[in-house]
Amino acid sequence: MINNTEKYSNLIKTEAKRLGFLSCGISKAQFLEAEAPRLEKWLTKSMHGRMQYMENHFDKRLDPTKLVENSKSVISLLLNYYPTKTQIHEKAPKLSKYAYGIDYHFVIKNKLNELLQYIKEEIGDVYGRAFVDSAPILDKAWAAKSGLGWIGKHSNLLTQKVGSFYFVAELVVDLELQYDTPVTDHCGTCTACIDACPTEAITEPYVVDGSKCISYLTIELKENIPNNFKGQMDNWMFGCDVCQDVCPWNKFSKPHREPLFNPHPELLEMTKQDWEEVTEETFKKVFQKSAVKRTKYSGLIRNIKFLKEP
Repeated sequence: MINNTEKYSNLIKTEAKRLGFLSCGISKAQFLEAEAPRLEKWLTKSMHGRMQYMENHFDKRLDPTKLVENSKSVISLLLNYYPTKTQIHEKAPKLSKYAYGIDYHFVIKNKLNELLQYIKEEIGDVYGRAFVDSAPILDKAWAAKSGLGWIGKHSNLLTQKVGSFYFVAELVVDLELQYDTPVTDHCGTCTACIDACPTEAITEPYVVDGSKCISYLTIELKENIPNNFKGQMDNWMFGCDVCQDVCPWNKFSKPHREPLFNPHPELLEMTKQDWEEVTEETFKKVFQKSAVKRTKYSGLIRNIKFLKEP
């Protein structure tokens, strides 16, 4: 006989699939004991660079019960963003694949709210909150705990079937569910991501110095990019996919089926010259609802100029 926790868990996973999520895993909402010393060490070594917000809410980052009162379960979800086509011109400054379409925060938040609404309608009075990397919660740690994959040497979540080109999000709810178990690590002796990182940001397996990461330098860093990174940016103007592109598991990546993640028609065709001469008007048109708006027009121009300068 199926008990309620199993029944509710199956209901949630079926609905998550219907909403377009790649996969769904569930774990018990509790303090992340193994991650606490790792996070503390990473912060102590200033590997978060100028991301001061990473120092805030240390306890909340590690304990979802401090984020959602009486929470019992963390429902982790993956949403594929691997594109069918990439930028056409080889010499054009590069943009991370996740930023091709509409800002994932909006797309996923809507799906999470739909899932939460469904849970309330089907199960009853359930309280929960949706998180899309916008609150102090360790998304990848929860996804790994929920059996959705393992944390690779590049610190991204990896799965054998579809690699790592997906977003991670969660619902934290005050509902007891059936919990999944973690999967084993399948990185083996491979060091492809470590060897390929243009700025040597992966300082040791499973540890990324955020302050050296191209994604940090082109998005999070608000001041000028330090000159010692000249010639090391591998032509990336927003984000970086190098560690994922070289990962053997990503040969199993399959194109997404989310129309909102399709790029603006002009985006993939822009040449090196188009980017170097991009106007604020074009920026607003092409990136109207894109994650690229985070860096603002001035930030993108700063990045393009940095790539161009000798």
